[in-house]
Amino acid sequence: MPLYQFYEFNHAAVTPARTAVDLCRAALRNPFNPLAYTTFGRGVSAACEMFERATRRYDKPDFGITDVSVGGGRVAVTQKTVWSRPFCKLLNFAREGGNGDPKLLIIAPLSGHYASLLRGTVRAMLADHDVYITDWTDARMVPLAQGTFDLDDYIDYLTEIFRLFEGDIHVMAVCQPSVPVLAAVSLMEMAKDPHSPRSMTLMGGPVDTRINPTAVNKLAESKSLNWFRRNVIMNVPWPHPGVMREVYPGFLQLSGFMTMNLDRHVDAHKNLFRHLVEGDGVSADKRRDFYDEYLSVMDLDAAFYLQTVDTVFLRHALPTGTMVHRGTPIEPSRNRTVALMTVEGELDDISGLGQTEAAHRLCSNLDDHMREHYVQPNVGHYGVFNGSRFESEIAPRIADFIRRHGG
Repeated sequence: MPLYQFYEFNHAAVTPARTAVDLCRAALRNPFNPLAYTTFGRGVSAACEMFERATRRYDKPDFGITDVSVGGGRVAVTQKTVWSRPFCKLLNFAREGGNGDPKLLIIAPLSGHYASLLRGTVRAMLADHDVYITDWTDARMVPLAQGTFDLDDYIDYLTEIFRLFEGDIHVMAVCQPSVPVLAAVSLMEMAKDPHSPRSMTLMGGPVDTRINPTAVNKLAESKSLNWFRRNVIMNVPWPHPGVMREVYPGFLQLSGFMTMNLDRHVDAHKNLFRHLVEGDGVSADKRRDFYDEYLSVMDLDAAFYLQTVDTVFLRHALPTGTMVHRGTPIEPSRNRTVALMTVEGELDDISGLGQTEAAHRLCSNLDDHMREHYVQPNVGHYGVFNGSRFESEIAPRIADFIRRHGG
């Protein structure tokens, strides 16, 4: 039995046990049950929850942003879809009273997690910007009749989105999109497109993975493209809408994410169990919220995944000047009007220090006053775009950069 089908079979087979365990947990948490107030009862209830969480399929999370703090008060935020294609929707988070704010387009990574992983990024930028974000679609949910989706299609999507704003937009690329965003902007600049963005901010992205290669980079370079095609590409099984589509499955990506820091995840789940037994609901909720997001993963279309591995990690096509888009060479040096900011984390173990900064070397004809580079001390990859350091130190710098370049 193929691995993806075996995974689905196991998930279905354990459903009755998961349901029974969930009923047991509910009974042990009932306030009318005397066992709910004992260490034994809380211990069994905690064990039931750990089993249920370990065997659950985590659905796509909601952004859940309904208001934001501005000037010491709360103002309402409305989420709406303003553009849609089979593999992506463009969401707008409109803040009440923010009609005159600079427009900021956040390009979420298409690398396994949903765009809601950037919930904190969106919330932090909403105070000063009219925020848009790409909401990529789980490939297993796209019928095969819609065709494949590769890196060239990704760049086409970006170009189409940029043109929606007729030049009145600032772009923020988080991690993976740094390469296609730089490519899309370069192509528009080469064509002297009047709808090029005003600025682009690249954050923790693999622009040139030859610089300070990380474990992720080394793993990719140690395998051939055929190895990836043979070992990680699978067909979506029935009954998903994308049945028979070739994908890089989300559960394989998640196993890779987890094994990179396995000890940390094991300790986190031990602590979650301990918090549940001790009745420390606040600490337990924080860990629940994190893993509800972290364990929600999506499939990637095989064409996009393989072309990205080949272009970015194996051939280093953009920094070596060999990247093309539908036969057209991509020349970042032709960028003269789109301001460039790069942001890196000092402790980033996904995109090593200097990999994103390389974009400045590629945009060699950009005036010095139109470029900026910032390294945030003492943060890893996630801290580049989320968390307290991002909110207090990185986001204000990006906002200032946007204001200085047409915001």
